[in-house]
Amino acid sequence: MQISSRFTIAVHVLIAIESFKNEYKITSEFLASSVNVNPTVIRRILQQLKKADIVTVKRGSGGADLGRTPEEITLLDVYNAVEPVENGQLFHFHENPNELCPVGRNIHAIMDRRLEEIQQAMEEKMKSVTIADVMQDANKLIAEAES
Repeated sequence: MQISSRFTIAVHVLIAIESFKNEYKITSEFLASSVNVNPTVIRRILQQLKKADIVTVKRGSGGADLGRTPEEITLLDVYNAVEPVENGQLFHFHENPNELCPVGRNIHAIMDRRLEEIQQAMEEKMKSVTIADVMQDANKLIAEAES
């Protein structure tokens, strides 16, 4: 299992929006230069974040802003916005285990509860970390690099 780069790009975008909002017009081109990706990728992610009420985006070159305070946006909010999971299930089970095999016949009973617990633990941890927390880490590293 690997979470796509959309999640880390979205976090990067949110930190950049908040960090530079008073200095620059926050456009998809500006954000793309920070992330070092095509502006189309940024526009797609901004639309997902907008749909989740995490950002506001003004049409044209109006720019983007956070729709909530950094303290109100959790990593789980961001994850759910840009990495939608099918039926709320992080883990996708193989479709047709062999019912004639004792392992195949019982694999769901063996794994379902454990996978749910793992997903729940990940989600709880992601709920406990906000964009403000990540920004605090970023600001600390930036300050250290400048000194």
